[in-house]
Amino acid sequence: MMKERNAGTVDGGFTPVSSGARWVCTGALTFADAADVLAATQAMALPRDGVVDCAGIVVADSAAVAVLLALKRRAAAEGSALAFANLPAQLSALAAVYGVDTILAA
Repeated sequence: MMKERNAGTVDGGFTPVSSGARWVCTGALTFADAADVLAATQAMALPRDGVVDCAGIVVADSAAVAVLLALKRRAAAEGSALAFANLPAQLSALAAVYGVDTILAA
């Protein structure tokens, strides 16, 4: 069971910063918590500036790629742009393996 996520906690997830202008993602984003992390974002307005900073992701697997793609689909459906900044090397490599690196970079 995933621990409850609150702004500033170390267990991670997506947190709006700068009054919702950006999101910051921290901690692990893996099969173990991806569904819960993605579900938690549904109650959040997308970042106004359209940027999600991923520098704080410390562990990622293919589920992280799926979460980021789901966020891109949501943004497109809502008519918003969404970009991921500071993707960790591990996550960039996974995206390249799956052939979605250009989607996440756009």
